[in-house]
Amino acid sequence: MEILPFILFFTCSLALTQASQLFCLQDESVSRVPLHKPLVISTWPFVEAVEMAKAAVEGGASALDAVVDGCTTCENLRCDGSVGYGGSPDENGETTLDAMVMDGTTMNVGAVGALRFVKEAIRAAKLVLEYTEHTLLVGDQASAFAVSLGLPGPVNLSTTDSMQKWSTWRKHRCQPNFWENVLPDCHTSCGPYRPCQDKSSPLELGDCSCDCWKRMLGGGMSTMKGIGRRSHDTISMAVIDKDGRIAVGTSTNGATFKIPGRVGDGPIVGAAAYADDDVGACGATGDGDIMMRFLPCYQVVESMRLGLEPQLAANDAISRIRRKYPSFIGALFAINKDGVHAGAAHGWTFQYSFWSSGMAKVKIFTVFPEVF
Repeated sequence: MEILPFILFFTCSLALTQASQLFCLQDESVSRVPLHKPLVISTWPFVEAVEMAKAAVEGGASALDAVVDGCTTCENLRCDGSVGYGGSPDENGETTLDAMVMDGTTMNVGAVGALRFVKEAIRAAKLVLEYTEHTLLVGDQASAFAVSLGLPGPVNLSTTDSMQKWSTWRKHRCQPNFWENVLPDCHTSCGPYRPCQDKSSPLELGDCSCDCWKRMLGGGMSTMKGIGRRSHDTISMAVIDKDGRIAVGTSTNGATFKIPGRVGDGPIVGAAAYADDDVGACGATGDGDIMMRFLPCYQVVESMRLGLEPQLAANDAISRIRRKYPSFIGALFAINKDGVHAGAAHGWTFQYSFWSSGMAKVKIFTVFPEVF
Protein backbone atom coordinates (compact mmCIF):
# COMPACT_ATOMS: atom_id res chain seq x y z
CA MET A 1 0.00 0.00 0.00
CA GLU A 2 2.91 2.35 0.60
CA ILE A 3 3.74 2.44 -3.10
CA LEU A 4 0.40 4.04 -4.03
CA PRO A 5 1.23 7.54 -2.70
CA PHE A 6 4.53 7.39 -4.58
CA ILE A 7 2.76 6.45 -7.82
CA LEU A 8 0.24 9.25 -7.37
CA PHE A 9 3.01 11.75 -6.61
CA PHE A 10 5.03 10.64 -9.64
CA THR A 11 2.00 10.81 -11.95
CA CYS A 12 0.98 14.27 -10.79
CA SER A 13 4.56 15.54 -11.01
CA LEU A 14 4.87 14.23 -14.56
CA ALA A 15 1.60 15.88 -15.57
CA LEU A 16 2.63 19.21 -14.09
CA THR A 17 6.03 18.99 -15.79
CA GLN A 18 4.43 18.31 -19.17
CA ALA A 19 2.00 21.19 -18.69
CA SER A 20 4.77 23.57 -17.73
CA GLN A 21 6.69 22.60 -20.87
CA LEU A 22 3.76 23.29 -23.18
CA PHE A 23 5.29 26.61 -24.20
CA CYS A 24 8.69 26.16 -22.51
CA LEU A 25 8.40 29.39 -20.56
CA GLN A 26 11.30 30.74 -18.59
CA ASP A 27 10.52 31.15 -14.89
CA GLU A 28 10.97 34.90 -15.23
CA SER A 29 8.55 35.17 -18.16
CA VAL A 30 5.54 35.55 -15.88
CA SER A 31 4.76 37.95 -13.06
CA ARG A 32 2.34 36.54 -10.51
CA VAL A 33 2.16 39.52 -8.19
CA PRO A 34 0.30 42.82 -8.72
CA LEU A 35 2.57 45.68 -9.74
CA HIS A 36 2.47 49.41 -9.26
CA LYS A 37 0.77 51.56 -11.91
CA PRO A 38 1.31 53.08 -14.37
CA LEU A 39 2.79 50.34 -16.51
CA VAL A 40 3.66 49.60 -20.15
CA ILE A 41 4.01 46.27 -21.97
CA SER A 42 4.91 45.65 -25.61
CA THR A 43 5.74 42.84 -28.01
CA TRP A 44 9.48 42.39 -28.69
CA PRO A 45 12.46 44.27 -27.18
CA PHE A 46 11.23 47.61 -28.49
CA VAL A 47 12.72 49.41 -25.49
CA GLU A 48 12.71 52.90 -27.02
CA ALA A 49 8.99 52.63 -27.73
CA VAL A 50 8.24 51.49 -24.18
CA GLU A 51 10.38 54.28 -22.75
CA MET A 52 8.49 56.85 -24.80
CA ALA A 53 5.14 55.51 -23.59
CA LYS A 54 6.53 55.46 -20.03
CA ALA A 55 7.58 59.10 -20.25
CA ALA A 56 4.18 60.09 -21.61
CA VAL A 57 2.07 58.28 -19.01
CA GLU A 58 4.34 59.40 -16.15
CA GLY A 59 3.94 62.95 -17.42
CA GLY A 60 0.16 62.76 -17.10
CA ALA A 61 -0.82 61.63 -20.59
CA SER A 62 -3.77 59.29 -20.96
CA ALA A 63 -3.15 55.60 -21.53
CA LEU A 64 -4.40 56.08 -25.10
CA ASP A 65 -2.02 58.96 -25.85
CA ALA A 66 0.88 57.07 -24.27
CA VAL A 67 0.22 54.06 -26.52
CA VAL A 68 0.16 56.30 -29.58
CA ASP A 69 3.42 57.99 -28.58
CA GLY A 70 5.08 54.64 -27.98
CA CYS A 71 3.99 53.06 -31.26
CA THR A 72 4.85 56.25 -33.18
CA THR A 73 8.40 55.93 -31.86
CA CYS A 74 8.60 52.44 -33.34
CA GLU A 75 7.20 53.70 -36.65
CA ASN A 76 9.88 56.41 -36.80
CA LEU A 77 12.64 53.97 -35.83
CA ARG A 78 11.29 51.37 -38.29
CA CYS A 79 11.58 48.73 -35.58
CA ASP A 80 12.98 45.49 -37.04
CA GLY A 81 12.01 46.78 -40.49
CA SER A 82 8.53 45.43 -39.82
CA VAL A 83 7.00 48.61 -38.38
CA GLY A 84 6.70 51.92 -40.19
CA TYR A 85 7.77 53.06 -43.64
CA GLY A 86 10.49 51.44 -45.73
CA GLY A 87 9.79 47.82 -44.86
CA SER A 88 7.83 44.75 -46.00
CA PRO A 89 7.26 45.68 -49.65
CA ASP A 90 4.27 44.05 -51.32
CA GLU A 91 4.38 42.24 -54.67
CA ASN A 92 4.50 45.60 -56.45
CA GLY A 93 7.32 46.91 -54.26
CA GLU A 94 5.09 49.27 -52.27
CA THR A 95 5.04 49.57 -48.48
CA THR A 96 1.60 49.97 -46.88
CA LEU A 97 0.71 50.25 -43.21
CA ASP A 98 -1.85 48.84 -40.76
CA ALA A 99 -2.57 50.23 -37.28
CA MET A 100 -5.16 50.25 -34.52
CA VAL A 101 -5.86 51.92 -31.17
CA MET A 102 -8.42 50.81 -28.58
CA ASP A 103 -9.67 52.59 -25.46
CA GLY A 104 -10.39 49.98 -22.80
CA THR A 105 -12.60 52.39 -20.88
CA THR A 106 -15.08 53.19 -23.64
CA MET A 107 -14.28 50.20 -25.91
CA ASN A 108 -13.92 52.74 -28.73
CA VAL A 109 -11.60 51.73 -31.57
CA GLY A 110 -9.93 53.43 -34.51
CA ALA A 111 -8.00 51.57 -37.19
CA VAL A 112 -6.50 51.90 -40.66
CA GLY A 113 -5.55 49.17 -43.12
CA ALA A 114 -3.49 49.15 -46.32
CA LEU A 115 -2.65 52.82 -45.62
CA ARG A 116 -0.67 54.43 -48.43
CA PHE A 117 1.45 57.62 -48.54
CA VAL A 118 1.08 58.47 -44.81
CA LYS A 119 3.88 57.56 -42.38
CA GLU A 120 2.07 58.06 -39.07
CA ALA A 121 -0.23 55.06 -39.21
CA ILE A 122 -1.20 54.88 -35.55
CA ARG A 123 -1.96 58.60 -35.46
CA ALA A 124 -4.20 58.05 -38.48
CA ALA A 125 -5.94 55.28 -36.52
CA LYS A 126 -6.41 57.65 -33.58
CA LEU A 127 -8.05 60.18 -35.92
CA VAL A 128 -10.58 57.51 -36.92
CA LEU A 129 -11.32 56.94 -33.22
CA GLU A 130 -11.59 60.63 -32.36
CA TYR A 131 -13.41 62.11 -35.35
CA THR A 132 -15.65 59.38 -36.77
CA GLU A 133 -18.23 56.83 -35.72
CA HIS A 134 -16.40 54.21 -37.78
CA THR A 135 -13.90 51.62 -36.60
CA LEU A 136 -11.76 50.90 -39.68
CA LEU A 137 -10.81 52.85 -42.82
CA VAL A 138 -8.66 51.34 -45.57
CA GLY A 139 -6.60 52.14 -48.66
CA ASP A 140 -6.46 55.43 -50.51
CA GLN A 141 -9.57 56.71 -48.77
CA ALA A 142 -7.95 56.18 -45.38
CA SER A 143 -4.91 58.10 -46.60
CA ALA A 144 -7.04 60.98 -47.88
CA PHE A 145 -8.91 61.07 -44.57
CA ALA A 146 -5.68 61.26 -42.56
CA VAL A 147 -4.18 64.01 -44.73
CA SER A 148 -7.44 65.99 -44.61
CA LEU A 149 -7.16 66.09 -40.82
CA GLY A 150 -3.59 67.31 -40.80
CA LEU A 151 -1.20 64.39 -41.03
CA PRO A 152 1.70 64.90 -43.48
CA GLY A 153 1.18 63.39 -46.91
CA PRO A 154 1.32 62.15 -49.49
CA VAL A 155 4.83 60.81 -48.88
CA ASN A 156 6.70 57.88 -50.39
CA LEU A 157 6.76 54.98 -47.90
CA SER A 158 9.39 53.06 -49.86
CA THR A 159 13.15 53.35 -49.31
CA THR A 160 16.23 52.27 -51.21
CA ASP A 161 16.50 49.24 -48.92
CA SER A 162 12.89 48.15 -49.41
CA MET A 163 13.12 48.51 -53.18
CA GLN A 164 16.37 46.54 -53.26
CA LYS A 165 14.71 43.80 -51.22
CA TRP A 166 11.81 43.71 -53.68
CA SER A 167 14.15 43.64 -56.70
CA THR A 168 16.08 40.70 -55.25
CA TRP A 169 12.82 38.87 -54.61
CA ARG A 170 11.77 39.36 -58.22
CA LYS A 171 15.10 37.98 -59.44
CA HIS A 172 14.47 34.85 -57.36
CA ARG A 173 11.18 34.14 -59.16
CA CYS A 174 9.10 35.85 -56.48
CA GLN A 175 9.84 33.28 -53.79
CA PRO A 176 8.24 33.00 -51.29
CA ASN A 177 4.77 34.35 -52.01
CA PHE A 178 1.22 33.98 -50.76
CA TRP A 179 -0.55 32.49 -53.79
CA GLU A 180 -2.10 29.03 -54.07
CA ASN A 181 -4.28 27.05 -56.49
CA VAL A 182 -3.08 29.06 -59.48
CA LEU A 183 -1.34 28.71 -62.83
CA PRO A 184 1.48 29.13 -63.69
CA ASP A 185 3.03 27.38 -60.69
CA CYS A 186 3.52 30.01 -57.99
CA HIS A 187 6.61 28.12 -56.75
CA THR A 188 8.50 28.81 -59.96
CA SER A 189 6.92 31.90 -61.46
CA CYS A 190 6.04 35.50 -60.62
CA GLY A 191 2.76 35.38 -62.53
CA PRO A 192 0.43 36.94 -63.53
CA TYR A 193 -1.67 34.06 -62.26
CA ARG A 194 -5.01 32.55 -63.16
CA PRO A 195 -7.17 30.06 -61.24
CA CYS A 196 -6.70 26.34 -61.73
CA GLN A 197 -9.35 24.73 -63.89
CA ASP A 198 -10.24 22.18 -61.23
CA LYS A 199 -8.45 22.75 -57.96
CA SER A 200 -10.62 20.15 -56.21
CA SER A 201 -9.19 17.26 -58.20
CA PRO A 202 -5.88 15.56 -57.30
CA LEU A 203 -5.37 15.13 -61.05
CA GLU A 204 -4.51 18.82 -61.18
CA LEU A 205 -1.65 18.38 -58.73
CA GLY A 206 0.99 18.05 -61.40
CA ASP A 207 -0.17 21.12 -63.28
CA CYS A 208 -1.33 23.46 -60.56
CA SER A 209 0.08 24.95 -57.40
CA CYS A 210 -0.06 22.26 -54.72
CA ASP A 211 -0.36 24.56 -51.71
CA CYS A 212 -3.90 23.38 -51.05
CA TRP A 213 -2.69 19.80 -50.66
CA LYS A 214 0.20 20.84 -48.45
CA ARG A 215 -2.24 22.68 -46.21
CA MET A 216 -4.40 19.59 -45.96
CA LEU A 217 -1.41 17.44 -45.06
CA GLY A 218 0.54 19.85 -42.91
CA GLY A 219 -2.11 22.00 -41.28
CA GLY A 220 -0.37 25.31 -41.94
CA MET A 221 2.09 27.14 -44.14
CA SER A 222 3.74 29.70 -41.86
CA THR A 223 7.18 28.09 -41.88
CA MET A 224 7.05 27.50 -45.65
CA LYS A 225 6.28 31.16 -46.30
CA GLY A 226 9.39 32.33 -44.45
CA ILE A 227 7.45 34.10 -41.73
CA GLY A 228 9.70 35.49 -39.03
CA ARG A 229 10.27 38.45 -36.78
CA ARG A 230 11.76 40.64 -39.50
CA SER A 231 9.36 39.67 -42.27
CA HIS A 232 6.02 39.44 -40.53
CA ASP A 233 5.75 41.34 -37.30
CA THR A 234 3.77 43.85 -35.25
CA ILE A 235 4.34 46.15 -32.33
CA SER A 236 1.42 45.61 -30.01
CA MET A 237 1.48 47.73 -26.86
CA ALA A 238 -0.70 48.11 -23.77
CA VAL A 239 -0.59 50.91 -21.21
CA ILE A 240 -2.34 51.04 -17.83
CA ASP A 241 -2.31 54.51 -16.30
CA LYS A 242 -2.22 55.34 -12.57
CA ASP A 243 -6.03 55.31 -12.41
CA GLY A 244 -6.30 51.87 -14.00
CA ARG A 245 -7.44 52.99 -17.43
CA ILE A 246 -6.16 50.68 -20.15
CA ALA A 247 -5.41 51.28 -23.83
CA VAL A 248 -3.78 49.18 -26.54
CA GLY A 249 -2.30 49.98 -29.91
CA THR A 250 -0.69 48.21 -32.86
CA SER A 251 1.36 49.21 -35.88
CA THR A 252 2.92 47.17 -38.68
CA ASN A 253 3.84 47.25 -42.36
CA GLY A 254 2.50 43.73 -42.70
CA ALA A 255 3.77 40.59 -44.38
CA THR A 256 6.74 40.93 -46.71
CA PHE A 257 5.77 40.41 -50.38
CA LYS A 258 2.08 40.28 -49.53
CA ILE A 259 -0.50 40.43 -52.30
CA PRO A 260 -1.40 44.13 -52.77
CA GLY A 261 -4.47 45.06 -50.76
CA ARG A 262 -3.81 42.52 -48.02
CA VAL A 263 -4.72 43.67 -44.51
CA GLY A 264 -3.32 41.69 -41.59
CA ASP A 265 -4.39 41.21 -38.00
CA GLY A 266 -2.91 44.51 -36.82
CA PRO A 267 -6.03 46.65 -37.33
CA ILE A 268 -8.51 43.89 -36.45
CA VAL A 269 -10.07 44.34 -33.01
CA GLY A 270 -9.40 41.33 -30.83
CA ALA A 271 -6.77 39.86 -33.13
CA ALA A 272 -3.48 41.73 -32.54
CA ALA A 273 -4.74 43.59 -29.46
CA TYR A 274 -7.69 44.00 -27.12
CA ALA A 275 -8.34 45.83 -23.86
CA ASP A 276 -11.02 46.19 -21.22
CA ASP A 277 -10.48 48.23 -18.04
CA ASP A 278 -12.53 45.70 -16.08
CA VAL A 279 -10.22 42.82 -16.99
CA GLY A 280 -6.89 43.60 -18.67
CA ALA A 281 -5.28 43.53 -22.10
CA CYS A 282 -3.48 41.43 -24.69
CA GLY A 283 -1.10 42.03 -27.58
CA ALA A 284 -0.16 39.55 -30.31
CA THR A 285 2.27 39.13 -33.19
CA GLY A 286 3.00 36.53 -35.84
CA ASP A 287 1.19 35.05 -38.83
CA GLY A 288 -1.71 37.48 -38.90
CA ASP A 289 -3.58 35.71 -41.68
CA ILE A 290 -3.92 32.69 -39.41
CA MET A 291 -4.19 34.44 -36.06
CA MET A 292 -7.00 36.81 -37.01
CA ARG A 293 -9.23 33.79 -37.63
CA PHE A 294 -9.14 33.06 -33.90
CA LEU A 295 -9.19 36.58 -32.36
CA PRO A 296 -6.61 35.42 -29.81
CA CYS A 297 -6.46 38.67 -27.84
CA TYR A 298 -10.22 38.80 -27.44
CA GLN A 299 -10.02 35.18 -26.28
CA VAL A 300 -7.31 36.03 -23.73
CA VAL A 301 -9.25 38.90 -22.21
CA GLU A 302 -12.49 36.93 -22.05
CA SER A 303 -10.66 33.98 -20.47
CA MET A 304 -9.25 36.31 -17.80
CA ARG A 305 -12.74 37.71 -17.28
CA LEU A 306 -13.86 34.18 -16.46
CA GLY A 307 -11.12 33.87 -13.85
CA LEU A 308 -8.10 32.42 -15.66
CA GLU A 309 -4.69 33.73 -14.69
CA PRO A 310 -2.83 35.52 -17.53
CA GLN A 311 -0.50 32.56 -18.11
CA LEU A 312 -3.32 30.07 -18.50
CA ALA A 313 -5.30 32.48 -20.68
CA ALA A 314 -2.28 33.02 -22.94
CA ASN A 315 -1.57 29.30 -23.21
CA ASP A 316 -5.19 28.54 -24.03
CA ALA A 317 -5.37 31.11 -26.83
CA ILE A 318 -2.22 29.80 -28.50
CA SER A 319 -3.39 26.20 -28.09
CA ARG A 320 -6.65 26.94 -29.90
CA ILE A 321 -4.70 28.07 -32.97
CA ARG A 322 -2.13 25.28 -32.77
CA ARG A 323 -4.80 22.58 -32.79
CA LYS A 324 -5.97 23.71 -36.23
CA TYR A 325 -2.65 25.02 -37.61
CA PRO A 326 0.23 23.03 -36.09
CA SER A 327 2.83 24.89 -38.17
CA PHE A 328 1.69 28.43 -37.45
CA ILE A 329 4.07 30.99 -35.96
CA GLY A 330 2.83 33.45 -33.38
CA ALA A 331 2.97 34.76 -29.84
CA LEU A 332 1.16 37.03 -27.41
CA PHE A 333 1.36 38.67 -24.02
CA ALA A 334 -1.46 38.80 -21.49
CA ILE A 335 -1.79 41.26 -18.63
CA ASN A 336 -4.61 41.64 -16.14
CA LYS A 337 -5.81 44.88 -14.60
CA ASP A 338 -3.57 44.33 -11.56
CA GLY A 339 -0.44 44.15 -13.72
CA VAL A 340 0.11 40.39 -13.55
CA HIS A 341 1.54 39.45 -16.95
CA ALA A 342 2.67 36.43 -18.97
CA GLY A 343 3.49 35.30 -22.51
CA ALA A 344 2.94 32.30 -24.77
CA ALA A 345 4.46 31.40 -28.13
CA HIS A 346 4.46 28.79 -30.85
CA GLY A 347 7.01 28.27 -33.62
CA TRP A 348 9.50 30.91 -32.52
CA THR A 349 11.17 32.40 -29.46
CA PHE A 350 9.21 35.43 -28.35
CA GLN A 351 10.25 38.39 -26.22
CA TYR A 352 8.21 41.17 -24.72
CA SER A 353 9.15 44.39 -22.93
CA PHE A 354 7.71 45.50 -19.61
CA TRP A 355 7.95 48.48 -17.27
CA SER A 356 5.95 49.50 -14.21
CA SER A 357 6.23 52.32 -11.72
CA GLY A 358 9.16 51.76 -9.40
CA MET A 359 11.26 49.89 -11.98
CA ALA A 360 14.56 51.57 -12.85
CA LYS A 361 14.48 50.38 -16.45
CA VAL A 362 12.51 48.36 -18.98
CA LYS A 363 12.83 44.59 -18.55
CA ILE A 364 12.79 42.03 -21.36
CA PHE A 365 10.98 38.72 -20.79
CA THR A 366 11.68 35.68 -22.98
CA VAL A 367 9.17 32.98 -23.92
CA PHE A 368 10.40 29.80 -25.60
CA PRO A 369 8.08 27.84 -27.90
CA GLU A 370 7.33 24.16 -27.91
CA VAL A 371 8.06 23.72 -31.63
CA PHE A 372 10.43 25.55 -33.98
